[in-house]
Amino acid sequence: MSDDRRQFGQSSEDAAAKLLRQHGYEIVKQNYRTKTGEIDIIAKDGETLVFVEVKARRSGSFGHPKYAVNYRKQQKISKTALWYMKTSGQMHCSARFDVVSLIASGKNPRIEILKNAFALVCP
Repeated sequence: MSDDRRQFGQSSEDAAAKLLRQHGYEIVKQNYRTKTGEIDIIAKDGETLVFVEVKARRSGSFGHPKYAVNYRKQQKISKTALWYMKTSGQMHCSARFDVVSLIASGKNPRIEILKNAFALVCP
């Protein structure tokens, strides 16, 4: 991955974390990685554990970023989320999956939180 793409990805995740904080989320972890996959942001929204996938595009010409979280990606996120919950002793917690989408074209980037973007997908 080029430095430019890595930097764009990191700045997008930072913007997402900032927006989540503004909406009352508490950021628990960023860039959680295991052998099963990666979760961009793990947060708490009240008592709910939230697994957040961040999708960003420089423009909308390739479609809205939220549509990039396809079934296969949902499976990987679900599997990694279950691993996190098990290893952190939080299997009893309520959890959900949110997507933060960002389109960075122009002076005013469009960023939105899609709560409950998908349900747990069992492999």
